[in-house]
Amino acid sequence: MIGDIIVGLISFIFTVVSKTAVIWAPLLLGRIAFFFWHHFRNEKFIGGMKWVLLEVEIPREITKSPLAMELFLTNALYHESSKGVWEEYWQGAVHFWSSLEIVSIEGRIHFYIRVPSRLQTLVETQLYAQYPQVRVHEVEDYTNVIPRFKNNGNWNMWGCEFEKMKYDSFPIKTYDDYGMESNQKPEEVIDPITPVIEFLGSLGRGEQQWIQIIIRHSKKKFKDSHGHMHGNYYDSVQLNIDELLKPYRSQKENPDGTFATEIRVPKYLEDVVVSMYRSMEKLPFDCGIRQLTLCDKRFVSEERFQNLRRNSRLLWRQYAFPSLNQLVRVNSTQFDTPFSDPTGLGIQKMKSRFLSFYKLRTLYYPPLLYSFNYPKIVNSFFPSGKPNYYVMNTQELATSFHFPGMVAETPTFKRLESKTAKPPSNLPQ
Repeated sequence: MIGDIIVGLISFIFTVVSKTAVIWAPLLLGRIAFFFWHHFRNEKFIGGMKWVLLEVEIPREITKSPLAMELFLTNALYHESSKGVWEEYWQGAVHFWSSLEIVSIEGRIHFYIRVPSRLQTLVETQLYAQYPQVRVHEVEDYTNVIPRFKNNGNWNMWGCEFEKMKYDSFPIKTYDDYGMESNQKPEEVIDPITPVIEFLGSLGRGEQQWIQIIIRHSKKKFKDSHGHMHGNYYDSVQLNIDELLKPYRSQKENPDGTFATEIRVPKYLEDVVVSMYRSMEKLPFDCGIRQLTLCDKRFVSEERFQNLRRNSRLLWRQYAFPSLNQLVRVNSTQFDTPFSDPTGLGIQKMKSRFLSFYKLRTLYYPPLLYSFNYPKIVNSFFPSGKPNYYVMNTQELATSFHFPGMVAETPTFKRLESKTAKPPSNLPQ
């Protein structure tokens, strides 16, 4: 009896699907064709973009707080715009992104900013506006000296990405939380970027550490007040604040018979709510953090490499705000179980792909094969490697990437000798 019902139901469904195929099949195939077309046009447009890598040499004394970096990010790298139908779907135009990079090559620390060539003049002038004593010049891409990864090659490599552990609207610990905006004496300043600089300066012969923070003005969509994915970062912050305070709302009756909402925020949540409201005063960026540990096998032992890559995972620990948010590791170039990659070919492909993503600064528009997550059971053995991005506001970004003052005394940190240098007079007009 039950078997007959199941067979009849399957037959009915098959009949309905086959009879209506003339309607849904063209729509489905058209949707698939449009997806591939759009992806193809995007890749063609990106392939035609020209890039410049700018190195920023830091003077011996930087007296400005990370707030100066906030202003630079806002004025030089926040390019909010909308694309027309022709521009986006026929020309394949994408929204520009930039990369903020801190690199150690055998203990020599470099600050880089990689941008589309058409933004070079804007970036240089805005850097000099906030940091008149720095020196900015175009350099060759440092990533070109590292060949494609091979298991039997000369280089050991390990990489990972970082993302926020909680909702994007919950900020990480920023320079303001460390009191860098208060009137502290130079010797009392606690700069959260100092541990990063000290670690990078400790590297020796054949050792390299690369860090990149890829950013663009935020295009990420969040749920709005109606539950639809049409909201922006500010909608997300407000919704999460409302959800956080919901248990502490109550209705209070006024003398005239009307009612008003009263919110009694527990003391332990006051700082959380203040930090979230403060983040609504800042501009949001879509952001992704990627880092690589590289060691030349001819000079660096396997044990030393393993120690370096383990230690590099802790470079973002000082930005953890336990009551709010912190950065956690994802997309590591490793398998957690030996049977996941018995031949060793999987790890070679994974590391080669990661290195390629780093060199191309790939995040928002990955190749088609890596633009979606594989099913969980497949992903356990053949990770998709889809890049992760999230939202950080200008204060969070400026905390993670800014030029350290004299509080960072790393001996191998090369600085300009003069602190009174002026911007070059031949900047493009």
